[in-house]
Amino acid sequence: MSDEFDDLKHAMKAAMPAPDAARRASHLAMAQKKFETLQGSADEARPTSDRPKTGIFRGVREMLSTLSTRGALTASTAFVALGLAVVVPDWRQAPQLFDAGYSVDEAQPVPVVRERAEVDDTLGLAAPEAEMEIQEAPVIIVPEPLVQSAPVVSMQQDGAYTRAMPVPGDGALVQIEGDTEAFADADQNPLKVTADEPVSTFSIDVDTASYSFIRSALMNGQMPPVESVRIEEMINYFPYDYAEPQGDQPFETTVTVTDTPWNPDTQLLHIAIQGEKPALEDRPPLNLVFLIDTSGSMEAANKLPLLKQSLALMLPQLTEEDEIAIVTYAGSAGQVLEATSATDTDAILGALDNLSVGGSTNGEDGLRQAYSVAEGMAEEGEVTRVLLATDGDFNVGFFDPKRLEQFISDKRESGTYLSVLGFGRGNLDDEIMQTLAQNGSGQAAYIDTLSEAQKVLVDQLTGALFPIANDVKIQVEFNPGQIAEYRLIGYETRGLNRQEFNNDRVDAGDIGAGHTVTAIYEITPVGSPAVLTDDLRYGEVATSSDSDELGFFKLRYKAPGADNSQLIETPILAGGDVTDEMRFAMAIAGFGELLTDSPYLGDWSYDQAIALANASKGDDPFGYRAEAIRLMRLAESLDQ
Repeated sequence: MSDEFDDLKHAMKAAMPAPDAARRASHLAMAQKKFETLQGSADEARPTSDRPKTGIFRGVREMLSTLSTRGALTASTAFVALGLAVVVPDWRQAPQLFDAGYSVDEAQPVPVVRERAEVDDTLGLAAPEAEMEIQEAPVIIVPEPLVQSAPVVSMQQDGAYTRAMPVPGDGALVQIEGDTEAFADADQNPLKVTADEPVSTFSIDVDTASYSFIRSALMNGQMPPVESVRIEEMINYFPYDYAEPQGDQPFETTVTVTDTPWNPDTQLLHIAIQGEKPALEDRPPLNLVFLIDTSGSMEAANKLPLLKQSLALMLPQLTEEDEIAIVTYAGSAGQVLEATSATDTDAILGALDNLSVGGSTNGEDGLRQAYSVAEGMAEEGEVTRVLLATDGDFNVGFFDPKRLEQFISDKRESGTYLSVLGFGRGNLDDEIMQTLAQNGSGQAAYIDTLSEAQKVLVDQLTGALFPIANDVKIQVEFNPGQIAEYRLIGYETRGLNRQEFNNDRVDAGDIGAGHTVTAIYEITPVGSPAVLTDDLRYGEVATSSDSDELGFFKLRYKAPGADNSQLIETPILAGGDVTDEMRFAMAIAGFGELLTDSPYLGDWSYDQAIALANASKGDDPFGYRAEAIRLMRLAESLDQ
């Protein structure tokens, strides 16, 4: 075997073109410069942890250093010859790869060519004309966003395609990491029989990330994954003109019952919450810490570059009483801007401009330092918030979701909120974003365009950053004498147990200044032909049929900083004034049900959703609703 492999090396060495010494020296100089830059933060940064001196990366470096440059390339070309993106690149390039966000899998079996293969100089690939045997080799993984502009080669292995890219220097190939997006998914809310389970409890949700992700997918010519569709975030993406708060309460609730667009035999219970809109000059000062992911996965144009532009849009909305600090994290965390008046735009924009990517994603270090900085800025009567901007990929630090959840919850109790802005595609970890925002009493938004940044950080800034009520929970008790069945549309990831409604220690969603929140139930009256379940032979006869109430609505909330909740109650009666605002929310709910292939829509179609949305679009000063209708039309075409 050894002689055959030596023959292969000699054959491939003879077939390869002579190295260009000048070009090689240039590439190595460039790599070394990049490596030195990425080893730490900028000059003014104060790192909080050092890169580990042990672990798999160090082991792989040492292993690669034992190979000659030519031998490494020969072995790598042999691996790629059979269509596998498994290589050992020039060891002097390895530090550049690791510190730019590349990772390494454990050594695994890969095929090695045993006979001569011809070399394609154009791509640096060997065309296989040989048998093979299996040997062990490391797998170098490249985050896909880093290579979107690089030459990419498709290769086939066992009927499936993978992709690889050249590494600067010797032209070796490394594997491109596949789609690792993850979503905070839950099964669709089931139909409930009122006689069996009359009480429904959930936390409100003001996040909008799902709608933006759906838009991004559709605009890229793809139907969104079902698990990415959270209907409540689609509905709550839009501002609504609901009834304004009266008296001392921070928000007004309106409960309305109307016919269901997709089923004439059921009804929709529409719950509307409108937060108060304090004047800008009446809001408290803001302490804001930008926690910015600068790991290697953030290099793509729709990540760090868009992030910088987005945060720059926010600055004119802030005042001289507001302060901003900037913390970045990759392999380690560092503070690149001390607490600075928000009106010192030169200093803030300069710090943003100097940011560059490189390293792994040490989210734990970043969060710890950001909270430390925020706590140092906080003063009585001010709002302190960490604004995390990331693609959601935490590959160093917090691996246990429960540990992450507890850490954020503890910090929330100390008075520092956390909001999350997601960027980019490919390795977006929506599940982590949701965990962070929900436990940090903040909002999770997905920024796919500069227009979305304008909406979240300019048009709706006060709602995103200034809370008016914390731990807002809703509980509806349905009257089994009037309502046979019900189902909550959306809020699958926000469900609460019945007993948690009165427990003030249980975390729930927050409402920001001017926010609107919408929740919709589909309800089936007793005696309707739409009832899907049979009566129990030995069930108790409902005794509440004499009441006109369809149910009873309760809402609990805490004033910001308070420990004890307050209660709002109102009976649910048939009818109420149905407005275009409500009808548009119903159209969006139907759109979400179509995207998830809901079994409750019957033959209701995109055409009918579009017609309802068009008829109820109303005043649309920012064009959000017109855009939603265009997305419905696009989804209809793609779904066919």
